[in-house]
Amino acid sequence: MVMLAAPGAVEMHPEPVRRVSRSRRGRFFKTRVALAAGTSLVIFFPLYWMLMTAFSRREDLYAPGLSLWPRNFTLENFTKPFDRFPVWTWFGNSAIIAVAVTAITVVVNLLAGYAFAKLPFRGRNILFLVLLSTMMIPVQSIMVPQFRISIELGLYGNLWAVILPESAAVFGIFLARQFFLAIPDELIEAARIDGAGQLRVFFSIVLPLAKPLIAVLVLLTFMNEWNAFSWPLIALFSNEQLFTLPIGLVTSLQSQYSTDYGAVMAVSLISVLPIVVLFIAFQRYFVQGLARTGIK
Repeated sequence: MVMLAAPGAVEMHPEPVRRVSRSRRGRFFKTRVALAAGTSLVIFFPLYWMLMTAFSRREDLYAPGLSLWPRNFTLENFTKPFDRFPVWTWFGNSAIIAVAVTAITVVVNLLAGYAFAKLPFRGRNILFLVLLSTMMIPVQSIMVPQFRISIELGLYGNLWAVILPESAAVFGIFLARQFFLAIPDELIEAARIDGAGQLRVFFSIVLPLAKPLIAVLVLLTFMNEWNAFSWPLIALFSNEQLFTLPIGLVTSLQSQYSTDYGAVMAVSLISVLPIVVLFIAFQRYFVQGLARTGIK
């Protein structure tokens, strides 16, 4: 005997389930919005505080009471350091070093990463492990021999003393190898069957697929070199005209304007702008590239 439920009883259950489900989705959405707002506030507040300080007068910064907006808007903080120090020269030196190191590093990392991922040769895995092991050596421990080598080669006091040692980071090779491993071997074999050589396969087949990887390498390398301080300080300390922006900001500007936080923050704000612009330009490829290399 088949028992049929009354029509009214069947329609009573789905409605409470839908209400609970909507309620949970609503709470989950509010929680995500609250977490995103809180995280954004924590990340962007230091940048906002730097912006507010850069456009505030010095006496206003020491006035009692907390203000989240400049009491008297001024551009004086942007003119004083530029009149006293060669800030634009420091900016140009940083740009030259960061662009040169980024260009060399990206080319070397792409070629080496492809070789370790797709080209079979004897000792490939051992050589790759040796390269990875160098990442565990502290940077400070190689500065003395690096300093002696730069003097022997006549590079000390020259921008090349910073550009050459900083090129071809091992982490970038690791990142490129992980990315190229995800490319199917069948795709490369098909190109080789059609008669393409190694360089043709790399430049015509593999490289167009590596745009997300290139974006990640460009952004990480440029950011690292733009903010580099220790080795550029050692290699370029003999000439103030060769200072990069971080060196000039710390050694010259902060010592002169030790209590003038507005001037220091104004130059710091200018130093941050290239990184922000680069990240906005490569943001879409940056996230995609990190996801495809398995690093999250």
